Order: sequence, then structure tokens, then C-alpha cells
Amino acid sequence: MPTLNEVLAVILGGGRGKRLYPLTQMRSKPAVPIAGKYRLIDIPISNCINSEIFRIAILTQFNSVSLHRHITRSYNFDSFHQGWVQIWAAEQTMESENWYQGTADAVRKQLLEIQATGGKYVLILAGDHLYRMDYKEMAEYHWKTNADITVAVQPVARDEASRFGILKREADGRISKFVEKPKEPEIQNQYVSRDDPIRPFLGSMGIYMFNVKVLIDLLTNFPNHDDFGSDVIPQAIGTHAVYGFDFDGYWQDIGTIRSFYETNLMLTTAETPFDFYDAKLPIYTDIRYLPASIVEDSTLKHVLIAEGSKILKSQITHSIIGIRSQIASGCVIKDSIVMGADYYERDTKELPIGIGSNCHIESAILDKNCHIGNNVTIKPFPRDTDMDNENWYVRDGIVIIPKDTEIASGTTIAP
Repeated sequence: MPTLNEVLAVILGGGRGKRLYPLTQMRSKPAVPIAGKYRLIDIPISNCINSEIFRIAILTQFNSVSLHRHITRSYNFDSFHQGWVQIWAAEQTMESENWYQGTADAVRKQLLEIQATGGKYVLILAGDHLYRMDYKEMAEYHWKTNADITVAVQPVARDEASRFGILKREADGRISKFVEKPKEPEIQNQYVSRDDPIRPFLGSMGIYMFNVKVLIDLLTNFPNHDDFGSDVIPQAIGTHAVYGFDFDGYWQDIGTIRSFYETNLMLTTAETPFDFYDAKLPIYTDIRYLPASIVEDSTLKHVLIAEGSKILKSQITHSIIGIRSQIASGCVIKDSIVMGADYYERDTKELPIGIGSNCHIESAILDKNCHIGNNVTIKPFPRDTDMDNENWYVRDGIVIIPKDTEIASGTTIAP
């Protein structure tokens, strides 16, 4: 049987990230912070390392500086290890002056790099999903079935079928049909793969394992197929052995502000379906030499606090407090994500980084390095409300303060 040393992991760095804007105003989707101290890219990289897949390439294009910095700081194998984590940035060449046009096109433009690694199998991963998965099990299934392509699939409820690529899998595990985000019930009924009235469908997770030769043939013979989900996989089903690998653990596509917000706040409770406390399968990130957090005379309930923070005489409920957060006295923070800061200020400014005294912040996302003055009030807007202001935004009712923004003392942001 082949070995994991023959597997190359390719993580797609994402496009413009419009649905996560303004969090993607100055960074790519995989670089967006999560759970107070991590970044989304840490999830697939950690899954690879825990699965003993040590050759990892990350395809980047938009706003990639902070992602590159994080990767180079965080993932360095020693000189006696054969593994590596590399950035493969989009580039203009003699063959093409275009940037990546989609997931498949991004891989197509890096086929020479893929061939140069000598790997026989390529594992395609997304950089903006939250889950913990052993790719070794998927690889062994791929080899056992003699598949050309294996797609990781997850049970999908009927009311969520229109959000996923839905596939029809036969009894032997082979995929016979695929449809992208079907909305009509009569079409959906043609793709029932499970004897389960609640979750009768199987949806693609956007995780694929290819034999390298098959990947090269599909991407070179169909140069206009720019996306794996809507182009390459449906085409391959008719000509190649495409199998579906079952995964029924927690998995979340963090593609919108609402999903980002709700997924983060889910992590603050003891009943969270995903946590970062698995000693055998840790999630890795940049090692920061930060002191323990200080909490003085405060009331906290369902709060996730990262290191290096200082909280004074405040009430915080159902919220995430990111690294180096500075929260002055008298604040009330509820249902919010405070991402913290990239650095400590050496010189005290008129409006320092952090949250000033006597602020009321509810249902908001404060990106890194925000300067929030005293007596600032932020309240939620009705669901489905979208609004752009000079220095704040509303997405689906959630108020977002972009990175490095200053909010003057006494400001009220509310419906």
C-alpha cells in the first residue's frame, strides 16, 4: 500500500473573501483570527500534521502578506525533518498573465510545482473551514477502493441541501451523480443516498484526494474548468472512479460574517461541538511569549480569554477576548468578539488600543488594534441589516469595527 510520504497537501488560500468583508479588508480569508489566538489556516495545517502529512503547499493570491507572515513564523520543521510548509503565490508567467480564476484554476497554475514534489497523490483542502479530521483514514480509503478521486462527504439535512454540492453515492461507495446547490425538491429527491429521513443527502465538504496523473489530465484536458465543485468533479464522475469518503464529525464552512460570528461564540461554552483542548490532536499556531491575563474584580460568564489581556472591573458574557486585549473599568460586553491587538503600545496615546471605560458593547466584532474611547455604546441591528459607515459596518445585524479603527469617546452605534 502507498504511504503518506507520497501525499502532497494543497490548501486553497481563498479569493477576495467578499462575504467576510470587512474582516478581509486587510487580510485573506485563511488569515482571519478565530478563537482568540488562532487563524483559520491553522485548522487544515494542523489536521495535516496530526495526520502525518508533512508536505503542505498553500496557494495564496489576495491580501496575503499577513498570511505569509503567520505561516513563516508558525510552521518551521527542523533541518532533520523531511516536511515543509510552503507558500505558492499567484504569479504571472510566460504561459499566463491571469490570476487564479477559481479553485481548480489555482491548482492548474501550480501543476509544475506539484509535479516537482514527486508526490503521487494530492489532497486538496480549503483554508476557511473549522473541523478536526484524520486525513490518513481518507487516504487509506482512497487506496483501498482504487479510486481516481475521493471526495469527503457529510450527511446533509433536507432543509440545507440548497447550500451544498449534493451527490448520489451507490452501495459500493462510488459517486454516480453530482449537483451543485439544488433548490427544487424534485431534483433533490434524485440524490437521496442515505436511509435517514432527517439527513437523507450527502454533501461535498470541498476536500478531495486525487491521483496526480488524474489531476493533471483533468486540468489540462479541460482548461475552461475553473472550479472543482461545479466543473471538475461532475466531469470526472462520468470518466473516472470517484468515491465518497464518510465524515460525520463537526464541520463548519466559515464563509460569511454570520457563520464566523456564531461559530466563534459557540466556542465559549462547555458544550461546544468543537474545541481546541484535544491533547492528542492539537491545533497549532504562532508561539507568542505573552504573560498570563489579568482579570480584576470582574464578572465573566461563557468567556474565552486569550493570553496577554487585562480586564478591569467589567461584566463580560458569551464573548471572546483575543490576545493582548485591554478592557478598562465599567464595561459591559455581551455576545461579542474582541480580537485584541497585534502589539502593546509603548507610548500612551490620547485614544489607546483597547476598550475605554464605561463602554457597552453588544453583538459586535471588534477587529485587531481597535481604539475604542470611553462611554461608547454599540448595540445590534435587526437581522439582515447591512450598512456601510465611514469607520464601522453592519453585516446581517452584526456591528463590525475594522482593524486599526478609532471610535471616539461618547459614540453610539445603534439602530
